[in-house]
Amino acid sequence: MDDILLIGNDIPLMEDVKASLRKSFSMKDLGEAAYILGIKIYRDRSKRLIGLSQSMYLDKVLNRFNMNDSKKGFIPMSHGATLSDTQCASMPDEQERMSRVPYASTIGSIMFAMICTRPDVSYALSVTSRYQSNLGDAHWVAVKNILKYLQRTKDQFLVYGGSEEFIVNGYTDDGFQTDKDDSQSQSGYVICPNGGAVSWKSSKQEMVVDLIMEAEYIVA
Repeated sequence: MDDILLIGNDIPLMEDVKASLRKSFSMKDLGEAAYILGIKIYRDRSKRLIGLSQSMYLDKVLNRFNMNDSKKGFIPMSHGATLSDTQCASMPDEQERMSRVPYASTIGSIMFAMICTRPDVSYALSVTSRYQSNLGDAHWVAVKNILKYLQRTKDQFLVYGGSEEFIVNGYTDDGFQTDKDDSQSQSGYVICPNGGAVSWKSSKQEMVVDLIMEAEYIVA
C-alpha cells in the first residue's frame, strides 16, 4: 500500500483512522502534501485559496533543451504564424539534420506541463505536435517559441477557490480552417469553476466545414 488519502474536515476522526492503520501497516504521516507528480502545491487558508505550480519542472525542461538563457517570449505562437507540410524537410541533407533535433522529446516535455497546469499553450502545442514524424526549420522555431514563452511565464500557476459560492463557467472558441494542409478548423474549450481552469483542450475538428458558424457550432 503506497498512498492513503484522507479527505474531510473531521480532524479527530482522521487521527483515529491513522492510529488504527498504524496498527496494521508500517506508515508515516508526512503531513500536508507539498508536491504531487512534481507539481508544487500552494495554500492560503485565510483566503480559501490553493494553487498548483510547475515552475521547477519547467526550469528543468528549459535547462534540458538549453533554453534557460533564451529571450523571453510574449505569446506561445507568433500572431499570424502558420505551419504546414510544405515546410517539412525535403532534401536528404536537410532531413538528416532535422533528425538530430529533439523535436518529439521537447513536445512531450511541454505536453506534461500543458496537461497539468498550462492551458495557455494548448493551441500552440496542438499545432506543432502534428509534425513530429517529418519536420522543418519553421516547425522547430515554433516549438522553441513555446519554450521562450514558458521561460517568461514559468512562475505563473493555477489558483482555485476564494469564493463560498460555487460558479462554473465554460468558454469555447474556434479557428476557422486554420490547418493549411487539410482545411480543418480548430476547436478549443476551457472549464473554470470559480475562475480556476480544471479542464481544457485544443484540437483539430474531425470534419471540414465551409462556414464559420458551423465550426462554432461543433466546438460548442
